Amino acid sequence: MMKRLITTPLMIAMCAGIVPSQKAAVSGKAAEDELKRIEISWSDAQKVRNVDMMRDILADDWVGLGWDGEISDKAKALADLKSPSNSLDNIEMGPLKVRIFGNTAVVTGSETEKSMEHGKNSSGKYIWTDVFVEQKGMWRAVASQSAKVPE
Repeated sequence: MMKRLITTPLMIAMCAGIVPSQKAAVSGKAAEDELKRIEISWSDAQKVRNVDMMRDILADDWVGLGWDGEISDKAKALADLKSPSNSLDNIEMGPLKVRIFGNTAVVTGSETEKSMEHGKNSSGKYIWTDVFVEQKGMWRAVASQSAKVPE
């Protein structure tokens, strides 16, 4: 039983790519700066409806859990970006915290935005977490979750 308890976390870490000997293409401060730049580009892509930029940020198997409990994949996120019933008119990013674990990174942050989602006002303050994995020398978002802060 003890062996199973030890090997299970190790197997999970290995599957997630969190192995101490692995290194991302860029590490340390440069990787942190790159991930922050990607987060800002992500907001910019949403604001100007830049599908190509968003396509580059999201991994093909990206999954997002929205503040309203809606689950999205990359195809849905790109379609929503093009939808006239969705808009991001203004966004103010809060501080970003980046933690890097080999070729995996977790970015947490907040934002206050003026927005519409599915034709309804979705403006407010949000907190969120994005998980990135370095793939072929590029950081790609693989999972995201956001929560709306009650007013």
